[in-house]
Amino acid sequence: MTICTLTDSAKQQIDTLCNDHGCYAITLNVKGGGCAGFEYEWGTLNGPDELNAGDEVLKTDNNCTFVIGAHSTMFLIGTEINYKKDIIGSMFEVNNPNAQSACGCGVSINFDKMFDKDIEILELK
Repeated sequence: MTICTLTDSAKQQIDTLCNDHGCYAITLNVKGGGCAGFEYEWGTLNGPDELNAGDEVLKTDNNCTFVIGAHSTMFLIGTEINYKKDIIGSMFEVNNPNAQSACGCGVSINFDKMFDKDIEILELK
C-alpha cells in the first residue's frame, strides 16, 4: 500500500529540486510543534544510505526519490502531495485527510481527533 500519492506537478518539482541541489531525495516528516500542535518538515537526503528502516520511498517518473519518514507514515496515510504555483508564489500543498485542523500557514496541523480515538480504545481495554 502506498502511503501517499504525488501529483504530476509534485513529481516534476521533486525532480527539479533533486537535480538543482544534487540530492538523492526530498523528504517529508511530521514533527511536534507549530501553532496547531504538529508541523510538516521538509528536507533532503544525500544518498540511499541515509534511509531508515520503514521509510516510505516513492519514485518519480524520472527516477528521483521522495521519502516519508517511518515515524510519520501513520499521520500521512491517504495524503496527496501537490505542487502549485500562483501569483503569490509556489509551494508544496499537502492534502491530508487525517488532519483535523490546520493553521493558515499550511505547514502547521492538528491530529487531536486521531489521538482521541486511540485514547478511547485504550480506556476500553
